[in-house]
Amino acid sequence: MAAQRVPMLQWLIQKGFLSADQANEATKMSQQTNSPIDKVIVQLGFAGEREVLQGKAQEQGLGFADLDRMTIDSSALNVVPERIVKNHSVIPVRKDGQTLYVAMKNSSNIAAIDDLRLASGCRVVPVLAVPGAIEDAIKKYYSASNAAPVDNTPAAAAAPTNTNFAKIMADAGVKQGSDFEEIGTREDEAAADAAPIIKLASAIIQQAITDRASDIHVEPGARAIRVRYRIDGVLMEAMTVPKNLMAPLISRYKIMADMNIAERRIPQDGRIEVRHGQKEIDLRVSSIPTPFGEKIVMRILDKSSVLLGLDSIGFTEENQLKIEELVSQPNGMFLCTGPTGSGKTTTQYSVLNILNTIGVNIITAEDPIEYQLNGIAQVQMNRKAGLTFATALRAYLRQDPDIIMVGEMRDLETAEIAIESSLTGHMVLSTLHTNDAPSATLRMIDMGVEPYLIAATIVGVLAQRLGRRIDSANKEPYEVTQMDLRRFGFNVTDPEALVTLYRGVPAENNRMTGYKGRTGFHELMTMNAELAELVVRRAPLNDLKEAAKSNGMKELREDGLVKVLSGITTPEEVMRVVFTAGY
Repeated sequence: MAAQRVPMLQWLIQKGFLSADQANEATKMSQQTNSPIDKVIVQLGFAGEREVLQGKAQEQGLGFADLDRMTIDSSALNVVPERIVKNHSVIPVRKDGQTLYVAMKNSSNIAAIDDLRLASGCRVVPVLAVPGAIEDAIKKYYSASNAAPVDNTPAAAAAPTNTNFAKIMADAGVKQGSDFEEIGTREDEAAADAAPIIKLASAIIQQAITDRASDIHVEPGARAIRVRYRIDGVLMEAMTVPKNLMAPLISRYKIMADMNIAERRIPQDGRIEVRHGQKEIDLRVSSIPTPFGEKIVMRILDKSSVLLGLDSIGFTEENQLKIEELVSQPNGMFLCTGPTGSGKTTTQYSVLNILNTIGVNIITAEDPIEYQLNGIAQVQMNRKAGLTFATALRAYLRQDPDIIMVGEMRDLETAEIAIESSLTGHMVLSTLHTNDAPSATLRMIDMGVEPYLIAATIVGVLAQRLGRRIDSANKEPYEVTQMDLRRFGFNVTDPEALVTLYRGVPAENNRMTGYKGRTGFHELMTMNAELAELVVRRAPLNDLKEAAKSNGMKELREDGLVKVLSGITTPEEVMRVVFTAGY
């Protein structure tokens, strides 16, 4: 695996930090004095230490941490003892799952990397930073007055533990100290209406939207409240809030979501509408009781995201054309499958946008309605009032619909009415929870649907997953052998031949992960005579898969490979979201 990188001197010249003459002069002096050329450049004043380290970082395939400007992740600080940080003059800046990114002045300090790995239990990835900035950060985050990252005492847990929290508090105009203490001693209802809590609750939401989060988790603990954001499908700790703010903060969110703040023993659901710049954002709110208080999870729904075309959410041109052809038929059933959070709803809404014209009547049955679309009759299910998917579908058949979308087929009654709708001249869109496209037919058979009805109505099934995209502004090429890609379905002609792929370079604007945004991996099965016959005969899953592949279906891993070879994502990301045990 040989990385292709630009030498530091060449990079500095390309960026305009160094002239060719200065590079030659620095090279000669380096040779004469036997000094590292990076130090010579700084000593001669040709370029600053920051620019030289940036050049070294890209030459070595590492990230560069601008500690004077970036926000350091408290979850990274929490896993490394102060003594290791000070002994090696390093500072952890970001934790992504079991990977810890650490700012260092020397990436080849093996002793430091080993100590960090043993102390944190994480894979350590070094990033370069200016030595003076590292020392300043150590003083800032690990001084006696800022011992929260390594102190687990109750007193420490009551204090802010990272700069994200401090920034949000400052942006919200909330003062630390007496305001918090006063709020903590009031009744929850009154405290929830206090100005500092209102600002804090709003600031947490606004920061999550700014960070492109899809979900906000507010999780009470024994000593503090942990706030995490799900960004590009991965949960990351955003801040730790003092324990005495738990009750008023939770109550504030419940008031905003129109929940019963006096009821703390059962789960509740609600909705919040906020504005972020020129955008209208909906938040779907859920609360559940835990031993330390109610946990709040808010799903962030950006209405503008569903107005994207199919080409903007990761479909290959081939799959996009097939889907547009399938859903343009006058009747039939088109299903989207995949786990929760795989983008099924966004795909269904994108399809509805294609179909939503003045000449068609579209009705949806949803639980809940995630996005409101103009020109479409959307109906929210209400089980308490007796409005279920099945009862709604019966009523829809008397509403002269052309297209019906059912949020999810959960039971036999709903499936049978959806099939009846497609048989009587309607296009039906719906979702199922299955791991791949061929399994959708078996799932419906398990529900009790007759196989001949499935074969007669389904026109196509789309399975999908969402994976992280490489940050296009910070990526580099590297090479692997064809053999390394065999498990993704790569056609190996020469096992030792090299293939050029891309990977992200950790940077501040991608939260030191190398990824930014997400793309879809898709598996589209279209029904034909052979597949219909297999469904009617209740053929096993492997037979269905082989027939679907011979009919042109590309498996999820193969679609992932297309994105890997195009430099959109990485093999590791495809493995993370697509591969399962026994795949």
